[in-house]
Amino acid sequence: MIIAVASGKGGTGKTTVATNLALTIGSVHFLDCDVEEPNAHLFLKPIFQETLPVTVPIPEVHAQKCIGCGICAEVCAYHAIAVLPTPDKKPKVLIFQNLCHACGACSLLCPKGAITEKQRSIGVIEKGVCGNIQFIQGKMNVGEVLSPVIIRRVKTMIDPSVETIIDAPPGTSCPVVAAIRGVDFCVLVTEPTPFGLHDLELAVGVVRQLKIPFGVVINRTGLGNNAVETYCCEENIPVLAQIPFNREIAVCYSEGKMLIDTIDGMAEVFKELYENICLVKNETNSCS
Repeated sequence: MIIAVASGKGGTGKTTVATNLALTIGSVHFLDCDVEEPNAHLFLKPIFQETLPVTVPIPEVHAQKCIGCGICAEVCAYHAIAVLPTPDKKPKVLIFQNLCHACGACSLLCPKGAITEKQRSIGVIEKGVCGNIQFIQGKMNVGEVLSPVIIRRVKTMIDPSVETIIDAPPGTSCPVVAAIRGVDFCVLVTEPTPFGLHDLELAVGVVRQLKIPFGVVINRTGLGNNAVETYCCEENIPVLAQIPFNREIAVCYSEGKMLIDTIDGMAEVFKELYENICLVKNETNSCS
């Protein structure tokens, strides 16, 4: 089973849940798909053994062949190409690499074959081990914007025969969709605050649109009110687990320690979480 751990907003404890769940299950593959700021390695502390580059093809214009027709700029949906006039009346083609989404339309449709493609690095994939956990994380270069590309590359390393945990990016935008699309179950981590409820509603809309079975983990219970529980009850969303709000857990997190190894009762909470995931997933399969 491939389980994604996501959240509608940052700071809800998504990585805490994902890493502790991985250790609870045991022999799993762990994929950190929060490629803009991966931090699961701070808790699982894997020994990295391999680094793979992630590149994308970007256009390169050969001035001697270019006639300045402007077709490349017209077909670029992301406005990554501009054709500008020059004093010698031979237009100059500018490529804005950070806007390019590597679709290949410009090189394909150039009537003179003046555009070829070259590879540009946008990040890396790092592979390592942490006990019996196979750890894989994507890491995007600073200033890049194509995080879904790296996320999809990380997910190509999923072994369907092995239990897999995906630590997804926060929010509900394209990177999140890239991370959770095609998974077997999604755990949405939230907190009992107005912001937590608002962003949970957005996240629920995403997973329902993608038709992914899901449930909710409420972190920091006791911090706010019962609005999240009420919402889940009204929407018939299973609450898989609740993690209390206390200083001891915050200290444990700040020191990079695992809750199940440090805090009394947390091992049982995460065992129950995994059992509830399997239960809800099986119920969903029987109803479909």
